[in-house]
Amino acid sequence: MHEPTHEQTDNAQYYIDMALRLGAEDAVAFKIEDIEFDPRTILKCSFGCADWGKGLTCPSRPNSLRPWEYEQILKRYRWGIIIHSTDKRVSQDISFQIEREAFLKGHYFAFSLSDCALCATCCGFVGADCAHPKQARPAFHSVGIDVFKTVRKFGLPIDTLKDKDETPNWYSAVFIE
Repeated sequence: MHEPTHEQTDNAQYYIDMALRLGAEDAVAFKIEDIEFDPRTILKCSFGCADWGKGLTCPSRPNSLRPWEYEQILKRYRWGIIIHSTDKRVSQDISFQIEREAFLKGHYFAFSLSDCALCATCCGFVGADCAHPKQARPAFHSVGIDVFKTVRKFGLPIDTLKDKDETPNWYSAVFIE
């Protein structure tokens, strides 16, 4: 695991504390070297996800970047925060708030990744435009990031769900700069 630089530590701790105060179960700082990129993630999206071809934040949407294109862009960041919650909407809400706060503090390229939970049913499923285009973001895993390998570096809980009654672990990330 790579530790953030001293310069980033003070900023990172601020956002970690903010995430925990807002209800995250865990929050950790990462350096970009900690993020495990793997374009095979698109296979799990395109073969097996019910959102494929429908979800407006998924990699199947028209003009979506491919995982290797996201990787090229995201590697321009130096650090960020990973947010963990067992509630998908909580994870996303916290990521939005941290993205906004980072932006207001001068990190104008701050960008969150979070499995979208803004609408009960994605508008894309009924052929409509996104109801929240300024907030909708792609999922952490749909941009070519191996979330399992990445979060395990930090000792965060994640496992494949073997039973539909198991509590899932949701992860969002805010790439800050």
